[in-house]
Amino acid sequence: MFSTFSPAARRVLRAAEQESRNLNHYYVGVEHLLLGLLDEHDPTIDATLTRRGLELGELRDRVRRALGTGEDRQWEGILLTPRLRTVIELAEGRVGDSRQLEPLDLLLAIEAEGGGTAAMLLAKPPSEKE
Repeated sequence: MFSTFSPAARRVLRAAEQESRNLNHYYVGVEHLLLGLLDEHDPTIDATLTRRGLELGELRDRVRRALGTGEDRQWEGILLTPRLRTVIELAEGRVGDSRQLEPLDLLLAIEAEGGGTAAMLLAKPPSEKE
């Protein structure tokens, strides 16, 4: 499934998995992926979000608050949510066979999928309070 991922996109997915573990979740969802994108400190991602008026630290905090923490449990490997699988498929569709999938493709796919908390947090003007 991840053969089209660039090394940077693979790091993002590993960071998403680590975020899930840190929050005691047994799955990796789109919100974890967004945290992984923020953890990557990719200049293109950072510039894209900043141009939209999103402050990166505030966005990270909002995502973590939205996710909450789970019960302390044994983590048995990566379980991707159906919505995350859809986002990955959308990102892979963006690049096709032309090039490797990059972190920006994942961000744009989150927005294109549009139905989850991560997309809502990306679209919410920073002046709105939760």
